[in-house]
Amino acid sequence: MTIRHLPQEFTTYTAELFGPERWAQFLHSFEESSVTSIRFNPWKYAQESIFPQIEAVPWCEQGYWLTERPNFTLDPLFHAGVYYVQEAGSLFLDHVLREHINSPVLVLDLCAAPGGKSTLMRAALPEGSMLVSNEPDRRRANILLENMLKQGHPDVLVTHNYASDFAKTKWTFDVILTDVPCSGEGLFRRDEKTISEWSVDNVHFCQKRQRQILQDIWPCLRPGGLLIYSTCTFNTHENEENVRFIADELGAEILPVSVCPQWQITGSLLPGWTQPVYRFIPGVSRSEGLFIAVLRKKGETSAAPLLPGSARHHAHIHRLIHLLSDGIPTPEQKGKEQIPSAAQALSIRLSADEYPRVELPLAEAQRYLRRESFALPAGTPRGFVLVTYGGHPLGFMKNLGDRANNLYPKNWAIRSL
Repeated sequence: MTIRHLPQEFTTYTAELFGPERWAQFLHSFEESSVTSIRFNPWKYAQESIFPQIEAVPWCEQGYWLTERPNFTLDPLFHAGVYYVQEAGSLFLDHVLREHINSPVLVLDLCAAPGGKSTLMRAALPEGSMLVSNEPDRRRANILLENMLKQGHPDVLVTHNYASDFAKTKWTFDVILTDVPCSGEGLFRRDEKTISEWSVDNVHFCQKRQRQILQDIWPCLRPGGLLIYSTCTFNTHENEENVRFIADELGAEILPVSVCPQWQITGSLLPGWTQPVYRFIPGVSRSEGLFIAVLRKKGETSAAPLLPGSARHHAHIHRLIHLLSDGIPTPEQKGKEQIPSAAQALSIRLSADEYPRVELPLAEAQRYLRRESFALPAGTPRGFVLVTYGGHPLGFMKNLGDRANNLYPKNWAIRSL
């Protein structure tokens, strides 16, 4: 993709917004390959040597840049939830959370699919916190569910609702992340489809929709709670103007986040705007495009909201939300037999001696992920067996002796090698 594909209206507006130096750096980034970054799951620790060379992302404790992009689909550790492939700019959320949150909280990720920011939040939040990971779009919600279950943490609820649905529950949160649908200008270098879908009309449509989402979810943020607002676009209509809307119309103060000059994070691009907001620009920062701001809701701090246990079993809330997963699913009773769930295998709470384990070599681990059936080694106990790769659980097989049934979920299976 070359810069000649960029829409003229975008070029005119953004060149003036960035200024000559940043605009030149942005255009130069199209001549370079996008960098690949990953984030390790702290509960499924893997030595960084599983990748030939890595470099730490300074604003994320478990984040690393890779020197080259491997075929992640072929790596069983990716499917085991040992790490997540995530754009470096979005990893800045880790730094935001660790700076502003130091006690257990109830958190809502409102537009969470495919799950990068939700898996990051669950890793960065203090122990005892609970995360509600939500996606309004049903198809994308299924992808979110898979990624959250592979993360393996029990204190996560996955839901499929609109912002207005949450308002009906009277449920309030300490922190709400609104990574809202946007015009996607920050992804132009990586995804040419976002360029063809861009228009001035769509920018203004997105701004209107973003404000409706914010208004719908605002009653669910308790007074004193944090709203984290983010987009993957550059323009000020969807960014600074919406932050000003939250602060002035909804009632919030904008909070600063400490940054190092070496990170090359750009602040606001509005003339005279001195509020702390943070923008990643390809070619300037080592990432794709991202905008993020942190706001605290005004008002007298209210009582602590429901936390794990009371929230999970609150019947009133469950009647009003579409719940896809309530922590780690339990075994399914079929006749006299209890069939373990795939999510159990990937849970960080699975005890080492709960099921017999068989370590698979790479080729057989890939066969397992393709949902093929094959015989397990002689001497393997009959019944449900946990198969692993690199010591990390992948899922279950039912050993019948001369063969073993593959219990990996159909909708998780990789299609080919």
